[in-house]
Amino acid sequence: MSRERDGHDERIRPVRAGDWPGIALVEAAAYAGSSLTEGRAALESKGRASPDTCFVVDLDGDVAGYLLALPYPRFQYPPLARADEPAHDARNLHLHDLVVAHGHRGRGWGRGLLDRLTAAARPRFEHISLVAVDGMAAFWAAHGYQAHPRVRLPESYGENAVYMSIAVPGRGSRPSKEVARFPCPVS
Repeated sequence: MSRERDGHDERIRPVRAGDWPGIALVEAAAYAGSSLTEGRAALESKGRASPDTCFVVDLDGDVAGYLLALPYPRFQYPPLARADEPAHDARNLHLHDLVVAHGHRGRGWGRGLLDRLTAAARPRFEHISLVAVDGMAAFWAAHGYQAHPRVRLPESYGENAVYMSIAVPGRGSRPSKEVARFPCPVS
């Protein structure tokens, strides 16, 4: 097993103040050429809303990936590219963004970030939601997330964006294994 795979737990940690420039760079590279780039101020606002559910992959001081999640009412979602209000008092945790830098993909970092989020969610939240963008609905469905095609999303999330959710694994409910794609109507 590689050193990276052996050290996942130690290398995935909560976001720190000095991580935001690196997070913004990873985000800008991942969404270059799309309308999904939010910028540092919007990303930081989501991190401030729930610092205990936001994580980075730290490889020798460089941010190689990140996950930002915040409490948000079920079937709702934070606005893109705008600073968000303080955290909601909700039993739903919204996974706003998960990105692993291109050169570090395929090494289990995304799975490690999701595992860390699930562990953080288990004591306080009933569901985890997200908006699948850029054709990623099948990926999330394969991880047990169910599409909610009636949830309307703004154009800023992209043409084929899909709102999805899962019961927090390990809270006594079993996530669905159904893999389905439903294009979500755009308002």
